[in-house]
Amino acid sequence: MSSSEDHSTSHIVQSLLANLAIAAGKGVVAFLTGSGALLAETLHSAADCGNQLLLLLGVNRARKKPDASHPLGYGRSLYFWSFLVALLLFSGGGVFSIYEGIHKLGHPEPVEKVHLGLGILGFSLLLEGGATLSNIREMNKRRGQKPFFQYLKDTKDSDLVVVFGENAAASLGLILASLALTAAWLTHDPKWDAIGSIAIGLVLVAVAVFLAVEIMSLLIGESADPEVEVAVRQTVAAHPKIDRVLHVITVQQGPGEVLVCVKVSFYDGVTTNEVCAAINEFEASLRNRRSDVRWCFVEPDIPRTAQVA
Repeated sequence: MSSSEDHSTSHIVQSLLANLAIAAGKGVVAFLTGSGALLAETLHSAADCGNQLLLLLGVNRARKKPDASHPLGYGRSLYFWSFLVALLLFSGGGVFSIYEGIHKLGHPEPVEKVHLGLGILGFSLLLEGGATLSNIREMNKRRGQKPFFQYLKDTKDSDLVVVFGENAAASLGLILASLALTAAWLTHDPKWDAIGSIAIGLVLVAVAVFLAVEIMSLLIGESADPEVEVAVRQTVAAHPKIDRVLHVITVQQGPGEVLVCVKVSFYDGVTTNEVCAAINEFEASLRNRRSDVRWCFVEPDIPRTAQVA
């Protein structure tokens, strides 16, 4: 996959535009109906807009070229902003929705103009559902033969996973809000609306915790996909002057950016100049196999058994 495809922001912009329209519509109807569940959904959509702006900022920062203070580039900055988005989704979306639901349980207010609420929820679900399906299609392109949920755990594209998590949580939240609003209307009991707000908050908290755990691993420094190490070993095996791999380390520096450090041994009789030429050939061949290998450091060494002998 090309670098431009890896760093495309179209999925973020699409979700941002959808959430701007949804937040405006929900806000008006929440005011007219007095629904706590709709207010929770309004705040959630507004928070999502801010989150997507942070992701765009993260993508832009990650594209900065390496410099003296950051010789390996700024790729991990996207993971930082993605982690911040997960925290905001937890506090600004999930915790506040739970608080609002508990407040409404203690001070229930009648829900009015339910038809308006259900109308905007249905409209929002169309937009959020469409955005979620678009995210799923993009992930299906990238995951290949890997199972979907395994891809969610393994992928290094934090921005895509965060946007998908937000959209999927929003779609589920809209369904819960619709059920809560309908129950409050049919039973004439506004507590159902409050329960809906709490349920939405719990969904957002669960999604935020999942995202935070996954992104934290990338932020600390996670190994690249196992396929990168396989490519390293295949490239070594194909080279006529390199004997074998003694040790290899891969680190994911950002979406589409991998650092490879490898220690190799050479066949007997290979001169110093031939070693240097072989290392250059190895690096070029590896990058042809894996375009995401941005940095590659090769150290020639001898096997431990040879050292002992």
